[in-house]
Amino acid sequence: MTELIARRSVLGLVGVALTGLPATLVRAAEDDPWPGLHQDVFRNRPISEEDGLVTLEAPMRAEDAALVPLTVKIDRDKASAPLTLTLLIDKNPAPVAATFYFGEASGEIVLSTRVRIDAYSNVRAVVETASGSLHMTTKYVKASGGCSAPALKDADLADAELGKMQLRQFAVENATSASREVQLMIRHPNYSGLQMNQLTGYYIPAKFISDVEVKRGDVSVFRMEGGISLSTDPNIRFTYRPAGPDDVLTAVARDTDGLLLNGSWPVKSGKES
Repeated sequence: MTELIARRSVLGLVGVALTGLPATLVRAAEDDPWPGLHQDVFRNRPISEEDGLVTLEAPMRAEDAALVPLTVKIDRDKASAPLTLTLLIDKNPAPVAATFYFGEASGEIVLSTRVRIDAYSNVRAVVETASGSLHMTTKYVKASGGCSAPALKDADLADAELGKMQLRQFAVENATSASREVQLMIRHPNYSGLQMNQLTGYYIPAKFISDVEVKRGDVSVFRMEGGISLSTDPNIRFTYRPAGPDDVLTAVARDTDGLLLNGSWPVKSGKES
């Protein structure tokens, strides 16, 4: 429970006050935030690094710091079943971009999303398994300004489309695979609280997707807790384990203003839509 509270506090963090510390310690904390994140998010529990259980694909230099693609793959043959995946961006104002809690229908886990990166930073994917072990891989990404990048130019259009959800289903390429791949897309500005309204000159209050749960029927695929580091119009491409030809995928999302979004889609047999 204490770890969950710590994880939520880091999700909502927008800056850490270092007043009163010696200048050398302040610089050290600014240069390497990881020791503090290790303590705050994982209570300094041992973490196996680069052991092959989890891999992370990320650009070395991002084309757009507000839309940085990440893909995580978890090798389920290397350890007990994965329970959670935490994405962290060390130098972001809110370092925990998202935490995914996997359910029984998660199957083979390949997951992609897009994040904001505010400064040149290490990006980390940390997996906790059912046995309680932690495994991490890290990529260094050159990007800056992603959290304060200007908001959408057409605010009226964004408001009109706010909350629309779509599910894209991909064709089955490997007949022997026990998993299907789909992509959930949510129309939402995901305001970070650090963006300025170009017309008024005032900062736009933070408003972002905080929770998403995807189910296959009544069985959970995953639940996600998100923060301000997820990009505008969040989308999550993921794999799940189908049960049969009558599968239905549902998604329930909630933002920080309490807006509740729902979507339901019958699974199409091996075809892309």
